Amino acid sequence: MKLAIAGKGGVGKTTLAGILARLFGKDGYSVIAIDADPDMNLASSIGIKEDPTPIIGLKKLIEERAGLKGGIYNLNPKVDDIVDEYGAEGPDNVKLLVMGAVKKGGTGCYCPESAFLRALMRHMIMKRKEVLIMDMEAGIEHLGRGTAQNVDLMLVVVEPSKRSIETAERVKRLSQDVGIKDVFAVGNKISHNEEEEFIKEGLSDVGIPLLGKIPFDQNLMKSDMEGESLLDAYPNSDIIKAIDEVRERLINYCK
Repeated sequence: MKLAIAGKGGVGKTTLAGILARLFGKDGYSVIAIDADPDMNLASSIGIKEDPTPIIGLKKLIEERAGLKGGIYNLNPKVDDIVDEYGAEGPDNVKLLVMGAVKKGGTGCYCPESAFLRALMRHMIMKRKEVLIMDMEAGIEHLGRGTAQNVDLMLVVVEPSKRSIETAERVKRLSQDVGIKDVFAVGNKISHNEEEEFIKEGLSDVGIPLLGKIPFDQNLMKSDMEGESLLDAYPNSDIIKAIDEVRERLINYCK
């Protein structure tokens, strides 16, 4: 199963990605979690204390494998050893890879770093056999044509706000542009029925099915203040139960 998760900043996509990864791991799956968001917060959501070095920071390695003399880049660098060599071991059989953000020198820049990250993403999606969960930014720019067709689905996280629904619509368009056919939403931070109805109506207007809903829970903020993963600090919280229901629906959908 290969999942990409996107949404407006602050909606809770990183929390969803981290907990989903752990729950799949607890159920016996081998899991690769990919932090492809420039904010790079997935490690703490999973419960990894020390932030791993972003792949984009492996300057010498990238130059050796993707950069060629004369300004020509190797678009198919060797990447099959990166997960095992540079992935951070997390709890519950989860391995984390942090991609990092490419600083573009100008419009249309296709630097060695971009070539390397795209090749690595393509390898993990098309060649690796683990469950793959990617925490994306709304722009989903690490995915491209020829790679995204092998992603099973895009999950877009929405909260009860108009901007969140607008971002979901944009993610849907971008997903379809790169070949992801199935886009589903997960509603988050829902406190009462009016907020749930707002999300349902907004998603219906933009044609995105609602896969699950996650309630607002103070335990998430408490776990963050305590510096712990929610799954470790409050394993019986309503958020954990709701995300586990999402996981079950994902398994049933991808059978």
